[in-house]
Parts: sequence; structure tokens; C-alpha cells
Amino acid sequence: MIPGLENAEFLRYGVMHRNTYLNSPGLLDNTYAMNTRPDVFFAGQMTGVEGYVESAGSGLLAGINAAYRALEKDKLILPAETMLGAMADYVSRGGVGDFAPMNANFGIVTPLGYRVKGGKAAKNEKLAERALAIIDEIIATL
Repeated sequence: MIPGLENAEFLRYGVMHRNTYLNSPGLLDNTYAMNTRPDVFFAGQMTGVEGYVESAGSGLLAGINAAYRALEKDKLILPAETMLGAMADYVSRGGVGDFAPMNANFGIVTPLGYRVKGGKAAKNEKLAERALAIIDEIIATL
């Protein structure tokens, strides 16, 4: 059907890509360092985060903590009220059932603890506001 490939022999059909990832809960902590080798960090899709932004975020947190370790500074642990902290928490602890890669979503962020009128969008706005306030506090202490 494709000109030039009429005599081609296909040995195996596959998919575009395959997600291979670590069984991170129990293996990695919430800085993406190995529990048994805290000087070894992982980041990206192989940790169980899924998506470009999530992979970059895990790399940011792992990179900061690798640098902090080299400088003998305390770990930077982002709270689960922030999206990067919630992703790191998910990777280090897992969720319900078998571990599977996860995209960033408000469902893994620590709940507000109170109801918000205005639906899901209003609730997510409050979650984002809280996270940004926490990040501002962290930046002020660095």
C-alpha cells in the first residue's frame, strides 16, 4: 500500500512509546531521592509522574534537593497542599491500589477542609490560592 515498502518485512508491530516507571512508593522519598541511597535522585516519567510539566516539576524538585545535599543543606520538602508537593507525596507513598503513573490534578492535593460555594472551579481556585501563599512563604525563608 505504501510505495517503496512493497517488499518490506515487519518483524514486530509496536506502539508510539511505552511508559516504563519505577515502583516508587517505598523506593523514593518525597524529594525523589532513593530511600536506601539518599545521594541518588530520579526525576521525570520514570518516577511515576506523567506529563511534560509534571516531569519538569519532578526534575526541579530533585535538582534542588541534589544541590542542597551537595551543599549540606536541609531538604526542600514541598507540602502536599502544593501541586509539586502532592505529586512528590504521591510518588513516595502511592495512592489507592496498585501504583500507576499520575498526572497533576487537584484530586491529589490536600483538601481545604471546608466547602467552597461556586462549584469545582471555585474550589480549585481556592486550592491554587492556598498553594501560592505557601510557596510565597517558602520563598521568603530561603
